[in-house]
Amino acid sequence: MEIRPDGEMLALNCGHPWPYLLSGARADQLAPGDPHPPLGLFPLPPVLPTVGLGRLEPDEALFLFTDGAQDARDARGRFFPLAAALSSAVAEGPLFSQAVVGRISTALRHHTRGTPPDDIALLVLRNGGPANLGARGTARTATTHPQTTTAP
Repeated sequence: MEIRPDGEMLALNCGHPWPYLLSGARADQLAPGDPHPPLGLFPLPPVLPTVGLGRLEPDEALFLFTDGAQDARDARGRFFPLAAALSSAVAEGPLFSQAVVGRISTALRHHTRGTPPDDIALLVLRNGGPANLGARGTARTATTHPQTTTAP
C-alpha cells in the first residue's frame, strides 16, 4: 500500500482482502478486482502491476485488515459481519484510528465469545489534513556552540 503526499493510493495486493475507505459515517470496501494469489503459493508473474484506489482525502481513513477478521466465526459457524461492524463503528463517533480499531476488536471478541482462533491484524490510517513535512518529535535543535567531548 502506498499513500502519496497528495493522498493518491496505490496497492499491490497478494492475497489480502481489500481495505475499506472510512469517510464520515460510511465504510466502503475498495474492491477494484481480485487480488493476486498469496505470495509463495504460485510463481509470480513477471510484472505485478499496482492498482489505483483513488485518493485518501483529509479526514478520511483507510481500514486495513487480515483475513482473520472477516473469517472469524461465532459458535454457530457464522462469519463476523465486518462491513456492518465497520459501519457501526464509524457511525458511533469521531473517526479516530484507536477508537475504530477498539470498536472492531471489541465486536470481534463479542462475536467469537473470546479470543478469535486465527491471527488478526487491524490498522487504520487516517488523513488528518495536509502533510506537515517539517521535523517533529523529540529532536533537539543544533547547538550554536559545539562542545568537544573526550572518551576514555
